[in-house]
Amino acid sequence: MAFLLTTMQSTQQHNHSLKIKQAALKLGLQDCGIAKADFLEDEKSALVDWLQNDMHGEMRYMENHLEKRLDPRLLVDNARSVISVLLNYYPQDVQNEKDNYIISKYAYGKDYHFVLKEKLNLLLEYINEHIAPTTGRAFVDSAPVLDRAWAKRAGLGWIGRNSNLISRKHGSFFFIGELIIDLDLAYDHPLDKDYCGNCSRCIEACPTNAIIADKVIDARKCISYQTIEYRGELSSSLREQLNNRIFGCDICQDVCPWNLKSHPHDVEAFIPHPDLLRFTKSDWKAMDRNQFNEIFRRSAVKRTKYDGLRRNIDLFEE
Repeated sequence: MAFLLTTMQSTQQHNHSLKIKQAALKLGLQDCGIAKADFLEDEKSALVDWLQNDMHGEMRYMENHLEKRLDPRLLVDNARSVISVLLNYYPQDVQNEKDNYIISKYAYGKDYHFVLKEKLNLLLEYINEHIAPTTGRAFVDSAPVLDRAWAKRAGLGWIGRNSNLISRKHGSFFFIGELIIDLDLAYDHPLDKDYCGNCSRCIEACPTNAIIADKVIDARKCISYQTIEYRGELSSSLREQLNNRIFGCDICQDVCPWNLKSHPHDVEAFIPHPDLLRFTKSDWKAMDRNQFNEIFRRSAVKRTKYDGLRRNIDLFEE
C-alpha cells in the first residue's frame, strides 16, 4: 500500500512538473527546469574563495546574506523546489560596431528585471490556479540567489569557462530567473559534463584578461564591471582594452561557438528604441540628459545613470 501511494505521488509530481514546463513555454520563456531546494554545498567554497580574494571589487552586496545565497530555504519558508527559467534576449538587429560606441545586447530594450519577473509571477499564478495552492517568490537577479547554479542543477546547461550558463539548445544569450516554491515536484538532473571541451575562445578574446581561470572571473578586470558597477574614475589605460564598450560587454559570448545556436527573440519589450541602432559616435557624444532619459527610460542602462554613461564615453575623448 505504501509503495502504491509513493508511486501515485511520484506520478503526480511528474505531471505537475510537466505542466509547469509547458506553461512556462506558453508564457514565452525559452526553457524551464526544476531542482530540489537544498543547500548549495558544491558552490560554497568557490563563492567564499572568490569573495575572500576580493574579486567582486566594489560589489560589496555580494558579501551580504551568504547563507541565503547558498540555501533558498532561508528565502522562502518551507521551500521545496527551485523552478529555473530562461528568457531569450538575442536581438534581430545589432549596433554597427565599426567606429561606434557599444552597449551590451541585454540592455537594448526594457529592463529585464521587470519583463522576466512579470512572466514568473504569471507562472506562479498558473501553479496556484491549475496545480496546487502554493507559496513562493519570483527572483530575477535582484536578491541573494545564485541563478546560474540553480539553472545548472535544473539541467538547463553547464557553466562555461566564461562563468556564464551555456545551453546546448540555446547558447547563452538569455536571462535567468527563479520561482522558489513550497511544492514538491519531480526534479531534473544536471548535465553529466560540460561541453566546452578544449575550446578557450572566450579566454583568448577577453581584452582585459578577466577570465583568470576556468569558470573564474575577476570582476575588477571585467568590462561589464568597469562600465556599470564601478563608480570611480576610469583609468585612461583602459581606453584601448574597452574596445569602445560603454555599457557592458558581450565579447566572451560573441566568440562562443555555442552561440551559433542563438536565434532572435520574440519579446516585444526587448525591441530597442528606434534611435539606438542608428546611433553613431557623434550621436553618443552629443547625447544630453533628456535624450538619455528618452532612449533609455525603460532600459537597464539606467543603472549607470546619465553621468555614468557620460563618464564612459568621455574616457575615449580624453
